Amino acid sequence: MHSIEFCAGAGGQALGLEQAGFHHTALVEIDQDCSKTLRLNRPHWDVRNEDMNLFDGRPFKGVDILTGGLPCPPFSVAGKQLGEKDERNLFPAAIRLIDEIRPKAVMIENVRGFLSPVFEDYRLFLKSEFKKLGYTIDWRLLSSSDFGVPQLRPRVVIVALRTDLVDAFDWPEVLPHNPPTVGSTLRDLMAANGWVGAGRWADLANDIAPTIVGGSKKHGGPDLGPTRARRAWAAMGVEGRSIAEAAPEADFCGMPRLTVRMVARIQGFPDDWQFYGRKTTAYRQVGNAFPPPVARAVAHNLKIALAVQKVFPVRAVA
Repeated sequence: MHSIEFCAGAGGQALGLEQAGFHHTALVEIDQDCSKTLRLNRPHWDVRNEDMNLFDGRPFKGVDILTGGLPCPPFSVAGKQLGEKDERNLFPAAIRLIDEIRPKAVMIENVRGFLSPVFEDYRLFLKSEFKKLGYTIDWRLLSSSDFGVPQLRPRVVIVALRTDLVDAFDWPEVLPHNPPTVGSTLRDLMAANGWVGAGRWADLANDIAPTIVGGSKKHGGPDLGPTRARRAWAAMGVEGRSIAEAAPEADFCGMPRLTVRMVARIQGFPDDWQFYGRKTTAYRQVGNAFPPPVARAVAHNLKIALAVQKVFPVRAVA
């Protein structure tokens, strides 16, 4: 089964779909650093460093699934919540591309603010627009920790299926056990340079992480979030005001900082996934990513739904 992804970022959602068995026909990303990250890890992927608003979807007509991590600021509680009035809102572009491509399914990731009461009218508008195109749309707030990711990170996942496929899709079930703690997740990375206190630190960091915050290009430098998040990190023995270049040395004293690689592991990226650019650029890519394990879980169930259609083909809705 084949996919096309928009606003692909550093590849969190794309990696999850790959793990679920999808083959990417193209990945569209306007940010050059993110595009370089995608090419760095998967040279065979067709990465298009283009603006989604200007992209012509017609050559990709018939792709099985269209996915995207549309910009969060229009719906973020940390922003002005302008929604459809925000120039960064890409839902209109997504609707146009869905009309051009006519995939069997759509999967879009966004922030929990999308479910805010202030956007109820816009959600009803989206339902109406998707229905006109022959799709039934649904959304759910998923906590990344329910899928093995060692942090909270609630994300809204929007799924739309061609009307004849709706009954074949079920939302993924959460894992029956808790995710690993920050300490158990990062123990080996903290001890990479021989830090003698790594074991004791790991035992104290016995909780999951608060939501990782990537920030925007207007943001100064990399840190682990606002004051409340930093307090939560401090409770686990982590200095959250900045990101480190490397793991603590053997004789380090005090609260360690996280490296980009550590944050990437907390996001659910495999250790061999590389991020293009220096610390600030790389951290921003990691912090804004969709955790691959969550994307994989949803994509796996979408693949099952689409497989039903392949076994029992039904004429597509015009």
